[in-house]
Amino acid sequence: MDVALGLLVLVAVVCAGSALGRKINISVPLLLVLAGVAGSFLPFVPTVELNPELVLVGLLPPLLYAAALRTSVFDFRANRRSIGLLSVGYVIFGTLAVGAVVWWLFPEIPLAAAIALGAVVAPPDAVAATAIARKVGMPRRIVSILEGESLVNDATALVCLRAAIAAIAGTVSAAEIGAGFLLAAGGGIAVGLAAAYVLTELRKRIHNVAINTTTSLMAPFVAYLPAEHIHASGVLAVVVAGLVMGTKAPSMPNGAARLSQRSNWATVQFLLENSVFLLIGLQVRTIIEGVQGDSLGAGRIWAGCAVILLAVLLLRPVWVFPATYLPRLIPAVRRNDPSPPWQYPAIVSWAGMRGVVTLAAVLVLPPDLEHRNVLILAAMVVVGGTLALQGFTLPVLVRLLNVEGPDRHEDALNQAALVQLATAAGVIRLEELRSDDDPPEVVSMLKRRTQERGLAAWERLGRPGSDAVTPSRRYARLRLAMLEAERAKVLELRRGGGYAHEVLSDVLDGLDVEESMLDAFESAPDLSGGAGTDRPAGACTHLASSTDRDVPDDAVCADCVREGTLSVHLRMCLDCGYVGCCDSSPGMHASRHHLATGHPVMRSIEPVEDWRWCYEDELLG
Repeated sequence: MDVALGLLVLVAVVCAGSALGRKINISVPLLLVLAGVAGSFLPFVPTVELNPELVLVGLLPPLLYAAALRTSVFDFRANRRSIGLLSVGYVIFGTLAVGAVVWWLFPEIPLAAAIALGAVVAPPDAVAATAIARKVGMPRRIVSILEGESLVNDATALVCLRAAIAAIAGTVSAAEIGAGFLLAAGGGIAVGLAAAYVLTELRKRIHNVAINTTTSLMAPFVAYLPAEHIHASGVLAVVVAGLVMGTKAPSMPNGAARLSQRSNWATVQFLLENSVFLLIGLQVRTIIEGVQGDSLGAGRIWAGCAVILLAVLLLRPVWVFPATYLPRLIPAVRRNDPSPPWQYPAIVSWAGMRGVVTLAAVLVLPPDLEHRNVLILAAMVVVGGTLALQGFTLPVLVRLLNVEGPDRHEDALNQAALVQLATAAGVIRLEELRSDDDPPEVVSMLKRRTQERGLAAWERLGRPGSDAVTPSRRYARLRLAMLEAERAKVLELRRGGGYAHEVLSDVLDGLDVEESMLDAFESAPDLSGGAGTDRPAGACTHLASSTDRDVPDDAVCADCVREGTLSVHLRMCLDCGYVGCCDSSPGMHASRHHLATGHPVMRSIEPVEDWRWCYEDELLG
């Protein structure tokens, strides 16, 4: 009963803290850590002891797997040099450098134990880095590098920790350490690929949504446990399996299973990652009490912990700046990947928050190790210090350096172009499959429903929200009101008892699916303020040769005025200057103008927008 009550309180605090953090615009991980620290000193809160086995086996695999599912293999591959230098090079460098600092501060601690602490505090946390990075709105490449680093660096750190613990217990040769690294890396990758292949083939043949989703939830452990059994890196196996399965998932059958997987993993990730930060804070009292009475002395211990924290903060930029610019002294590297502005490595240097893996790993140190509690306290100081100092100041640093995140207007513009291309592919396939026996109204309905998604994407780019509501948004609002009435009617009939529960559930599920689609459209951010792009999405002679025209102050769609129809968004032909409305308008005069004249390029003339569309090649510029 006590365990159940404790879990209930843990989940309740996590939910309340997450809601409060979002409401007052404070980083949720930092708020939960502070809540845990405060709770650890309350007399009615029981002592919480973090079991390293629980974290390393129970929490870390699903957390890394959830992050890997959302990580792009293509972005990972594009940034593999930077990710490798951070997740392998920096971790080894930090392990040895911090170990030397610890041994210098506390000569009473064996060198192998000092290096073990270096391995413990070397890897930035997978959860803390990406959670804050996404909230701050960093450039996509920085986020991709931090995500890739945080996925792989735990594997490197745990291998270093194993070697250090082996050295504490006896002697270990350089050859044995090298062989351990090769086994950990090669075995982890091999097991991860094998697990991904088996699970992917299995899930292709499972059509039941619940069983398919359950198989997905098993995936991190299917990869982790065999890898650990052969003394390979279970962390690396989980990451590889997650990257492969995340890439393969969109091409697998059963869309309902994909939706279920996304929603279930989102819930699992939310609970685990936020619980982790709360657990970090709850360890504070136990760790502080553990060093009382140590022969090194309280003053020396706390001063040494502060120096270790300072070393951790300084060593990252010492590695990141040379690792960023030295490889680009090679002409081939510089041509393929020009040097980024200095602000980028500055942000990467400061995005080095440590987390629960550090605390779990330090608890793996042998129980009979002399001054073990001092090493545990040092790890706690590094975790708390980096989360507080770097976590609180990282958003300020990003603003001071004037580094901008992804442009949501350009994202919406590219999304509209992508949906347009996908819609065109669907219509072409329809034309290939249709027969003369197909009712015209069925074909017309299919085309209309397919094109509605593309029209809705383009409509987001138009005028500020103060202007008239676009047709797609008006449709969504009216349909949501209709769905509410339909659901109320079904619930009323359910109370009457005249329909079977299974029938009612199927109808309600159908209404929920449609409502979720409309909710996604309604919750899309307001993009008033325009969008533009300086480069075409692909090679297109029409876009390259088109020249701009001055936009008249009183531009209107003359055909809409003449026909008495509504103009949604205005486009202007760059060949003749004709102004017409987009396909969301009843008249679709811009497209009709292209069909009548063959003029290929039109540009938006909505306020502060600057983009062009080639009808011939269906490309954005």
